[in-house]
Amino acid sequence: MIAMPLSAAIKRPVLVIFPGALGDLICLVPTLRAIARRHPGVALELMARAELARFAIGRLGITHGHSIDRREVAQLFAARGGPVAEEARTFFGSFAQVYSFFAADDAHFRAALDAATEGRANCFSFRPPGAGHVAAGYLREIGEDVADPLDCSIELYREDLDLAEDRLASLGLEAGRYMIMLPGSGSPAKNWPAENFVALAKTLTSRIRSLVILGPAESTLEPLLAASGLPTVSTVSGVDLAEVAALARLSRGFVGNDSGVSHLAASSGATGLAIFGPTDPARWRPLGPTTIIRREPLNTLTPDEVAGAMSEIIGRGSGA
Repeated sequence: MIAMPLSAAIKRPVLVIFPGALGDLICLVPTLRAIARRHPGVALELMARAELARFAIGRLGITHGHSIDRREVAQLFAARGGPVAEEARTFFGSFAQVYSFFAADDAHFRAALDAATEGRANCFSFRPPGAGHVAAGYLREIGEDVADPLDCSIELYREDLDLAEDRLASLGLEAGRYMIMLPGSGSPAKNWPAENFVALAKTLTSRIRSLVILGPAESTLEPLLAASGLPTVSTVSGVDLAEVAALARLSRGFVGNDSGVSHLAASSGATGLAIFGPTDPARWRPLGPTTIIRREPLNTLTPDEVAGAMSEIIGRGSGA
């Protein structure tokens, strides 16, 4: 047996604490890579929403994930200027460095995290100030230069693609011969009307089949899609993030709102179109080969306009 060098054996991991949703996390990818470069040979761990922390392992360069709802986080808030619980000291003190984008405006939390890590924590704004894309803002927060173009691409496991291929087979779909439709988002105000997605699928039905992915907030759209009676439209729900990313990568292209799943699809390498209304695409657009259409109010954007843009995308797409 070859013994591990002592210097490697005692390297403690680095922790990133991040409270954002899916789209925010995808925008953090360039910053996660920058942090990894600062700490060569050191494991990078992520504390985030539980689903995101699990998804990030391997795919975003993360070696281990932690839920941001851990008891030790609550213990930092509970300190309120007093002593920090030993459990929190043990957990946060196990890291060589902590980069926190969480509760940066809470002086008591910052002080407790600083005490638990013995001064090895730095806090940064979750909503960085300044113009430009939020991904660039995160890099500037930690003092890094902003590369052009910004790269938010993610890695997928072979198992992710296998699951997606099994799903496609069960739906009678083939890689590269369908488009992904993502009709939801975290805010109804950002959603192009659901009936427009149905009309879009109907307009393109002679060219390509559609796979509609519904999240928990879009479950009410399923009856609307079923009522359309389109044999070229398949609908799935309850799909985990890794499989959504794999389905996007295997597709001819995607169309979605300003949403986390649109960011996820773009980061998987899929070509697509993102529809923007009240939010600013200069700050929030999915990075990668994504066409942006912005219209206010959203309901003035017609299915024919989107169909024209999607026809170009699926015409040049090659699938996987």
